[in-house]
Amino acid sequence: MVQFAVNTQRFDPYKNFKFRVKWDGRYVAGISKVGALKRTTEVVKHREGGDPSTTRKSAGRSEFEAISLERGVTHDVEFENWAAKVWNFGAGLGAESSLRDFRKDVIIEVYNEAGQKVLAYKVFRCWVSEYQALPDLDANANAVAIQTIKLENEGWERDLEVTEPEEPALT
Repeated sequence: MVQFAVNTQRFDPYKNFKFRVKWDGRYVAGISKVGALKRTTEVVKHREGGDPSTTRKSAGRSEFEAISLERGVTHDVEFENWAAKVWNFGAGLGAESSLRDFRKDVIIEVYNEAGQKVLAYKVFRCWVSEYQALPDLDANANAVAIQTIKLENEGWERDLEVTEPEEPALT
């Protein structure tokens, strides 16, 4: 079982609005929303021959749900370039997919209100299964244009090297 140092001064849970995403060793600019990290384990039901009316349950296969990333549309091409590694329209026969490097490991970092890193998760062998370059455009709307990628992955784990920091006090 994992044990963490406890900050006895903090009673509030961390907020969900301070985070950064990193791949290829660099932070990706402008990400405004990250989908939930969710794992589901199948339930395998079975009965023993002598059990007249009860079902036993055990753990089966685990699956990790895809993670969506959203950001405002800009001239930055990080989302588009990664999505093109899975399928690059017009690249020619045999060059539609970059099998060598279409997968990336991603790091999701969470920060407290003071800007200190408090949590990090490593997401393994991600690849882009959906890419939305532009949202619906509406001349009557008043909103930011958002582009989205959906990342399939083969699991994630908490980075145990990131520990709870001592929170600063204003004097």
